[in-house]
Amino acid sequence: MEFIDHHRSRWLALGAATLPGQAFATLSTPRPRILTLANLNTVEYLKTEFLDGRRYNKDELSRLNHFFRDYRANKIKTIDPELFDQLYRLQVMLGTNKPVQLISGYRSVDTNNEMRSHSRGVPKQSYHTKGQAIDFHIEGVQLANIRKAALKLKAGGVGYYPKSNFLHIDTGPTRSW
Repeated sequence: MEFIDHHRSRWLALGAATLPGQAFATLSTPRPRILTLANLNTVEYLKTEFLDGRRYNKDELSRLNHFFRDYRANKIKTIDPELFDQLYRLQVMLGTNKPVQLISGYRSVDTNNEMRSHSRGVPKQSYHTKGQAIDFHIEGVQLANIRKAALKLKAGGVGYYPKSNFLHIDTGPTRSW
């Protein structure tokens, strides 16, 4: 049977509680989440710390919503922050800080319908129209490796389009095609 020194445990707890606020916060704070993105359609570039380790930064989320806008219709929608979390996790898993090359983010229903009229692969109820999807690739990273990492996340839909050189991820149910 193990001996538990309750007196020592109390002293350790007291020591942690008396650490200066800054030091204690540093020990207990998750890492900030930073994304670097390039929009291939609008030729915009964005580097953003969208999460400070504890909370989403509302101003940075607004910048991301604008960045992910439907550039064809110039319409903005609130993007699901979990999508940004997925992109961040992918970059960490892949060990890269190269820009995420955004091909398609939010699409208005009108834009989605226009795209559907030219392609069989665009669903009527697209997660793009809900602000829950992105089509992208990452500069310098093989698409197949991005796909493998995205599938490991098990965080939503993963669509693989190697002929068009992009991957689709969304925050819907876990599935792949």
